[in-house]
Amino acid sequence: MTDDHVYLSLSEATPEPEGEGRWAYGTGFADPLLGVDTAVPAGLDGADLAAYCLMLGDDALVLSQRLIEWCTRAPELEEEVALANLGLDLLGQARQLLTRAGQADGSGRTEDDLAYWREEHEFRNVRLVEAPNGDFAYSIARLLLFATARGALYEALAGHADPVLAAVAARGAKELAYHREYATAWTLRLGDGTPYSAQRMQAGLDAVWPLLEELFTAHPVELRVGVDPATLREPVLRSLAAVLAEAGLAMPEVPGLATIGGRAGRDGVHTEELGLLLAELQVLARAHPGATW
Repeated sequence: MTDDHVYLSLSEATPEPEGEGRWAYGTGFADPLLGVDTAVPAGLDGADLAAYCLMLGDDALVLSQRLIEWCTRAPELEEEVALANLGLDLLGQARQLLTRAGQADGSGRTEDDLAYWREEHEFRNVRLVEAPNGDFAYSIARLLLFATARGALYEALAGHADPVLAAVAARGAKELAYHREYATAWTLRLGDGTPYSAQRMQAGLDAVWPLLEELFTAHPVELRVGVDPATLREPVLRSLAAVLAEAGLAMPEVPGLATIGGRAGRDGVHTEELGLLLAELQVLARAHPGATW
């Protein structure tokens, strides 16, 4: 990898040493930012950049954990493999974003420090990603909403002033396009299938829809250093409406999930489900601190 682009080693044209094939984005890295100039660009506040990367990284980390929970539970073996690979994509994004957060704020915290040694109230993910998987239709609905919204955000961030964040977003946008394609295919298959499958898909959409609005609600950090998510609402909803119309499903008309005193996931206010998820995610690292394998 050279110093001028974080993803040159991932180029399809780059030969891979024997035995080091990278079959998924989240695997095969010793250092996710090897060779990159990690100095915060002039004009960007390091603390704000770190906080923003933490928000995006936590979203990806928590949803990757939820997707991995489908292993041994998916309706078909092929879907277990597919969902695991989607989770690995998100895990790869989380690794780079959390690493960037630790560099941008000058703390030197690693991706492991941030993933395993923060408490629930220190996580900044939206509540959409922490909700339990529910049935397969619910998880597909959640993936459709998240991939559509996050893909639009990454496309906007691909031109960000921070070259590391821009590189993560540029690569992530391509991956999220596939995630959305996968979720769309299943939405169409269930929505345009039997009356029962359509009923389950509609129920999944109705249940997850209240969690969508938080993705469009701007946090002050997002306004200072990122993209105003409110600007994404119209194109994202338009894209979702097209998918649902083709699937013969109704666009849910439900209010967003209530906040607590105006605070939600970006402020460290979560549902009780995040604590349970983190207990499973962090148990090994906390049981054997400093261990390597």
